[in-house]
Amino acid sequence: MDSWRRLTRKMFGARNVSGDYELLAGDTSHRTGTSPSTFSNSSTRRRSWRSIFRACIQKFTIRRLLIAIALIPVVLVIAILWPGIPPSYDDIRLYERRLPQHDLSLSSQANPPNRYLRFPGHLWGHGFNNILQEIILMSYLASISNMSFVFEDYTWSHTPFPYTIYDFALRPTHVPINAFISGPPAGGPTLGPRAISAEFWEKVCPNKEKKRVISSEYAPNDADGIVMIDWWHKELVATNDTCVEVDSTSHDVFDRFFFGGPRLLSLWPELSSSPILTNFSWSPLVLSAIARNFALLRPSTPESLYDFSSSTTFKGMVAVHLRRGDYQRHCPNLALWGALYMGMNEHPSLPDRFDPSPYSDAPHKVLEGYYLEHCYPSTSQIVARLHEVRKEHPNLHRVYLLSNGWAWWLDELKLALEEDGWDELISSLDIHLDAEQFYVSMAVDMAVAEKAEVFVGNGFSSLTSNVVMLRMAKDLDPSTNRFL
Repeated sequence: MDSWRRLTRKMFGARNVSGDYELLAGDTSHRTGTSPSTFSNSSTRRRSWRSIFRACIQKFTIRRLLIAIALIPVVLVIAILWPGIPPSYDDIRLYERRLPQHDLSLSSQANPPNRYLRFPGHLWGHGFNNILQEIILMSYLASISNMSFVFEDYTWSHTPFPYTIYDFALRPTHVPINAFISGPPAGGPTLGPRAISAEFWEKVCPNKEKKRVISSEYAPNDADGIVMIDWWHKELVATNDTCVEVDSTSHDVFDRFFFGGPRLLSLWPELSSSPILTNFSWSPLVLSAIARNFALLRPSTPESLYDFSSSTTFKGMVAVHLRRGDYQRHCPNLALWGALYMGMNEHPSLPDRFDPSPYSDAPHKVLEGYYLEHCYPSTSQIVARLHEVRKEHPNLHRVYLLSNGWAWWLDELKLALEEDGWDELISSLDIHLDAEQFYVSMAVDMAVAEKAEVFVGNGFSSLTSNVVMLRMAKDLDPSTNRFL
């Protein structure tokens, strides 16, 4: 603290200027006349302000100004480093390297020989749930083709540095996928060949001339989901090459329009019963965060806290996904585009439907209001919606808020929900996480939402779509999946 004071004095020449302020201390508010003393005090005040202004100008010399400018990068660096250096996840990378399928001697002895499928043009630089959607379908395609899926890091940036800057804080450029998920898409046990890492791929498929490349150029990109999968499946089983890459420079194998529409639903009967979903699990790191917060989540039994393989739930809990931040701009755009709910959120078994057609002839503000109510609802709309859900599910008495909203907004919402009769209110900000868990916090939120007795999601969100998919894969009652 003394060093900061010395630095301040050096920059601005700080000194005791109480004498300057004493000129303004006289209270003349009780005077109502225009006596000479009134004009004297007024003149004195004007001289005082001029003196202060001149003093300030004198203090900000060129030298001090240059020092202040030079310190701006220092202040920014301190602000960026203040949250700390992100973890390297070296222990999880070592875990991936030691998966049994990464033993070269065993891999060379496999009969029939293993075949590997990699998608080098995979999505990166987007939110975790956009990437998870893609991982699930790509690993499913590899599985039905009896090939080893090549899993990649969750990649935020391709810079050569281990960290990048996001929201004035350091963020890992790469996080191993096993920090988020386990199961077949991440190299876990499955009925067919186990998935391998991109690092191991470089060992077993080092020569470019030995790789078979299949282009997405002629793939039926606009077709129904089952048609797309059948086309790729035929292409993959028709080749006997060990190393197969998909070239998606023409167009993505599964693009955002595919995940954002109902074409995905034709895949659901086969996908829901495949090992990709039946053996899907959150990573031990995510589960450790769930266990660490057992006192907040209050499972009915200690065992159910870790049991994500069945339909056990956190009794009495409704989990609500409230996307804020960029959705303030995104949701009005959805009204302009005439967007509907994301693919899985359009499943016919779900009770809530989104239908903007009655507002097609209404003024745009009316249509936009309908979208905002379901995409970016106000506090009063959230309270009213949860009130309706509680009427249909009377056992509910506690709320878990999955949100990227500001703390002050979440506090206001909690207060409003408390006034509406909810007993316990928890948000994402209440969950205690260590440094490694912090960067997979979205998966922690999703794990809680997956096990909630009722989930109320944002139908336009990929996070909500993935949670609904995982809950449906566990045969939870479709009526427990609701939307804002």
